[in-house]
Amino acid sequence: MTVSIGFIGLGNMGAAIVRGLEGVEVHGTDLNAANVQRLAHECGLQPAENAEELAACCDYLVLAVKPQHAQSVCGALAPLLRKEQCLVSICAGLPMQKLSTWINDACPVVRVMPNTPALVNDGVFAVCVDHEGLTEEQKSFVRQLFRGLGQVHVLPEKDFDAFTAVIGSGPAYVFYFMEACIEAAVELGIARPVATQMVEGLFTGSARLAAQSDQHVSVLREMVTSPAGTTIEALIHMDRAAMRANMIDAIRACYERSIELGQ
Repeated sequence: MTVSIGFIGLGNMGAAIVRGLEGVEVHGTDLNAANVQRLAHECGLQPAENAEELAACCDYLVLAVKPQHAQSVCGALAPLLRKEQCLVSICAGLPMQKLSTWINDACPVVRVMPNTPALVNDGVFAVCVDHEGLTEEQKSFVRQLFRGLGQVHVLPEKDFDAFTAVIGSGPAYVFYFMEACIEAAVELGIARPVATQMVEGLFTGSARLAAQSDQHVSVLREMVTSPAGTTIEALIHMDRAAMRANMIDAIRACYERSIELGQ
């Protein structure tokens, strides 16, 4: 029997997940009707008027709204949900206990944290399947659900704030450093479009090398760092500026803010 999935929210991340799905029956609703119609045309998504309509026909409901709207959506769903269904939340910062309370424990809850490279099928997902009401079939299905969009890591919920700080927010750190490299190239006389293209290649190539090499990233860094050469001068300058420690401190600040928002 074909599994049916209903998406409540079809913004960037919800739409990306829909596009990555195969072999399931997909339904969806969004306040922006154009999002629904676009995915209906591209992916065969079956439009729904609202979340309540999805609750009546879907095995899994993916909550992909902004966190500030989640409580009202859950409240509307609560009287309609059945024990055999499953609510999958990709809302940042909302713990499972809070979601379960909002739906009056009507069905089991799965918490998922994606990052934005999922938009190009190269994301990293944290999935928590610790809810005691989940069946093994549901746990397995949810683990497979996101594999078409990148890496999937099953984590206990206690690790989600750390995941958020390092991986969920991580693309912003990478883009920040990319911006700095581009500005350095421009300051040294390279045209901005060329500098941008070269830095993009630097990061995609370096990431691919790290992923495909059996060497630790520290060894890969050493391969570029010749004695008394140019690279060591830049790295020593970064160390004098405590860039590594500052980066670790920045991620810690993000982690603590994630904990604060979840309370």
